[in-house]
Amino acid sequence: MTPEPRALSDDERLDWLRLIRSENVGPVTFLDLLRHYGAAGDAVAALPDLARRGGRRGGVRVCPRAEAERELEGLAALGARLVALGEADYPPALAAISDPPPLIAVRGHSHLLRERAIAIVGARNASASGNRFARRIAADLGAEGFVIASGLARGIDASAHEGALPHGTVAVVAGGIDVAYPPENEALFGRIVAEGAAIGEQPLGTAPQARHFPRRNRVIAGVALGVVVVEAAHRSGSLITARFAADQGREVFAVPGSPLDPRCRGANNLIRNGAVLCESAADVTEALEVALRRPLDEGRAPDFAPSPPSPPADAELERARLAVLEKLGPTPVAVDEIIRQCQVTAAVALTVLLELDLAGRLDRHPGNQISLNMQSGSDLS
Repeated sequence: MTPEPRALSDDERLDWLRLIRSENVGPVTFLDLLRHYGAAGDAVAALPDLARRGGRRGGVRVCPRAEAERELEGLAALGARLVALGEADYPPALAAISDPPPLIAVRGHSHLLRERAIAIVGARNASASGNRFARRIAADLGAEGFVIASGLARGIDASAHEGALPHGTVAVVAGGIDVAYPPENEALFGRIVAEGAAIGEQPLGTAPQARHFPRRNRVIAGVALGVVVVEAAHRSGSLITARFAADQGREVFAVPGSPLDPRCRGANNLIRNGAVLCESAADVTEALEVALRRPLDEGRAPDFAPSPPSPPADAELERARLAVLEKLGPTPVAVDEIIRQCQVTAAVALTVLLELDLAGRLDRHPGNQISLNMQSGSDLS
């Protein structure tokens, strides 16, 4: 049964922020730490020792309390706030993915995050007809009661936001929630914050970098019941969003285009590989008919223990470390397979993997797979 949504206390929110802003802590590691230690504050205190036991020679950076306090104060001054996984305003669809962001910064009308959403993405160098179609289908889906999510990029993203503004739109930003990117969309960003909502994972003031965009694309797909791709080249960020959607069990729609236009090659290929051909809003609502009849899940509260379990014995952990390192390599393998082959308990394996993760020696992959980071820096043993 889904736990009831609950609001974090001010101290808990500060601890959550410190934990997710600490070095080598991503969404999966964050939730593993919560389950293991029971509270974010206890997990923060454990980070240096975990990293040391995982082979880290230099210290791991733990987000200072004062730094987290400044971020919370900056958000408040901006009229924004942090919404935590499990709280009432956390997007229900995003909470259902395997690696939801523990915290998202929100500006604007947060009630829109609880509504059913469709994502519309596509080419930055979109054609005039592509932009026109994106505006029209966004407006039509908005009139059907959907909030439209997109990434604020130039081209299709911007057109989708514009078409959806009268009904409700959510911009998922790659950088800080205070950074309009690209700069040419600053006015549009201002309208979205005033009339819709904007969300992001990065600290305030963060200028978007290339590594931020796949994370943003994961959230765009995660907040939506389905993703509509309008014009996408063969190698396109929009196709990354579509792949995330498929991995998350969401519907993928693609608008067909001319085979002579390279901007349509990616969308046409999605159709060839099973995406729903989309020519109107009706194609979206008909394909989602079954999903729309199901009630939305409430925000998911993290399933962590109220008190931490007894730690494994040192001798048991040492044996497990040797066994896990022997089984790991550069090729991704499922965590369950590591546990089975090493013949250790899940609790012991989780502790060892947390140590390696915090030391920067573990890479995580979709499908709960992991591999050993063979390019770890010189501060690792």
